[in-house]
Amino acid sequence: MLIILKYIAKLLKALSSEASPPQLAGGFVLGMIIGLTPFFSFHNLIIAALIIVLKVNIGMAILAFLIFSGIAYLADPAFHNFGTWLLENDNYQSLWISLYDNEWWAMTRFYNTVVIGSFFVALFLTIPVFPSVILFVKQYRKHIHERVQKLKIVKVLKGSKLYSIYKGVNRVRGK
Repeated sequence: MLIILKYIAKLLKALSSEASPPQLAGGFVLGMIIGLTPFFSFHNLIIAALIIVLKVNIGMAILAFLIFSGIAYLADPAFHNFGTWLLENDNYQSLWISLYDNEWWAMTRFYNTVVIGSFFVALFLTIPVFPSVILFVKQYRKHIHERVQKLKIVKVLKGSKLYSIYKGVNRVRGK
């Protein structure tokens, strides 16, 4: 229970931080891609590098990864069906053959139905999710943040010793 409260506190802190809405949305979308696709995939190594290199919110990436990992577990049969359709579609056969003749492309494991199906679904989802998260962050900051700060649970958490220790550690780190 304490871990869940900790992540909720981190989410609320990220939403009210100095990070821009696109930075928060970027972290969320990249974490979503890693969460929806099989973890030990070559493209996830590239996505993890992007999270580190780009100026996106790492906390939002972790949050999205946790959320979408659970969703992916339930959606694997759909990812498999979509991946099967992609790989068996006659219109794409020459593309797959030319790509798999390249050993670098073979490392992506896109010959696996779940890997390719989940990856393309994740890419398609970035189109609506990225602007939706930006809109959510803006609306949260404009309309909801003040109300959340007035909640008893937030006041209790802010008054706790754990919070004061956390704030003290962050002050030492310069955050």
